[in-house]
Amino acid sequence: MNTVAIIDYGMCNLDSVRRAVEECGGDPIVTDQARDIEKANRIILPGVGAFPDAMHNIKARSLDQILGEQVIEQQIPLLGICLGMQLLATKSWEVHECAGLGWIDGEVVRLQPTAQDRRIPHVGWNDVVYRRESPLFRGIPSGKDFYMVHSYHLACRNPADVVACTPYCGGFTSVVQRDWLFGVQFHPEKSQRVGFQVLKNFLAI
Repeated sequence: MNTVAIIDYGMCNLDSVRRAVEECGGDPIVTDQARDIEKANRIILPGVGAFPDAMHNIKARSLDQILGEQVIEQQIPLLGICLGMQLLATKSWEVHECAGLGWIDGEVVRLQPTAQDRRIPHVGWNDVVYRRESPLFRGIPSGKDFYMVHSYHLACRNPADVVACTPYCGGFTSVVQRDWLFGVQFHPEKSQRVGFQVLKNFLAI
């Protein structure tokens, strides 16, 4: 059974993620302690809220250091969820310019309304359409709906990092992957059967 460190930096609804991981066959531990993260063979970085507040909390707990050691140096697979995906970026323009973890080359920018899609934040179910294959979506057809709540999105500089996009506000990247580093803009723990399959696939990587 995979030990899954769910990172607690004070800005997440962690219980729903913990219960989802448990139901998908993982052994979750919600933590902000380096010793727990070092023992895990999977890491989930969830998140709800503003990017600068999240990065402040992460640095205040020295989580950027231990995550860098485990994810980048030890190559422990990590899944970023919603804001957690955005934190992987080089920087964000939410509230003000703010450096991210810098693991995915790109910037977090606000969704731009179109004549067809005016509502921001983007709340509800929407399509995730593949641009390339990823083990995260094994057994899941392209175009399935997942649950999202966000006003910002990660604009990748390298198209090779983009796994899937969602046709809203002109289209935005909803899934990224670089090697063992994964990010999803949607909430798998709130996306019913297909969301749980994503978590099961992550545990199987």
